[in-house]
Amino acid sequence: MVSYNTKDWFTFIFRFHKGDTFRKLIPIMLAIGLYCFIIEYLEVEYFNLSSNSNIKNITIMHGMLGFVISLLLVFRTNTAYDRWWEGRKLWGSLVNTSRNFALKLSVMLTSEEDKAFFRTIIPHYATVLNKHLKNEETALQLFDDLELEIDHQIHLPNQVAKKIFERTNKLYVSGQITGDQLIILNDEIKSFTDVCGACERIKNTPIPYSYSAFIKKFIFFYIMTLPFGYAFSLGNYVIPVVVFIFYVLASLELIAEEIEDPFGNDENDLPTQKIAENIKKHVEELL
Repeated sequence: MVSYNTKDWFTFIFRFHKGDTFRKLIPIMLAIGLYCFIIEYLEVEYFNLSSNSNIKNITIMHGMLGFVISLLLVFRTNTAYDRWWEGRKLWGSLVNTSRNFALKLSVMLTSEEDKAFFRTIIPHYATVLNKHLKNEETALQLFDDLELEIDHQIHLPNQVAKKIFERTNKLYVSGQITGDQLIILNDEIKSFTDVCGACERIKNTPIPYSYSAFIKKFIFFYIMTLPFGYAFSLGNYVIPVVVFIFYVLASLELIAEEIEDPFGNDENDLPTQKIAENIKKHVEELL
């Protein structure tokens, strides 16, 4: 995730990072600029159409549809941001769950072996979940100092959660924790799976295809028809004007596409690896 000073807004204007939409759109912007030049040349220079031509009235359509496309893009970006923010809240919940679980275990447990087990496996749930959401390959052996027989072809977070519950239940059976303490710890273990399921819901349920495709088509045809009407009033200036309008509209769609999946490797995705490292640090402090 990009780190920046929210108050130093002048740097935003002159700073371009690798994830900036301007870099991604440069080839298309150049093509649209050439397209606008051709339309302007054909209408004004080649065909020598009069400024009273009916083609000029096509701008009425743009005025009517401008409000519609604005509503669509606002809804699109808000929906994408809601997914991003929900993902951040879920990983914040995972941080709190890991802390609370480690805090309670640090008081309940007396065996150093048990503490070492949970000191290792609790942070690794976040690490495995991070890899699971990014669809990365993980090794059969997750931990160097912990013997776990894990099949990398099945659901990794579930396997780690199962190992946590098995060890917790073993503590209860051996009498090291009471039934009431088991109930308290069970709520924390359940929270791990709840977070995983909610993150998978975001990951596996994109914006409906028909809706996303319609917005892209709408933007394309809206931009492609702009030079026909404004070539008479703007002349050659229609080129930078249309290119800039395309940049604004397309950038909003690109930003929405990027943040609607907050668990990827894009510039503005959530720093889940860093959060997992912080969980490891906090759990080791407690246990």
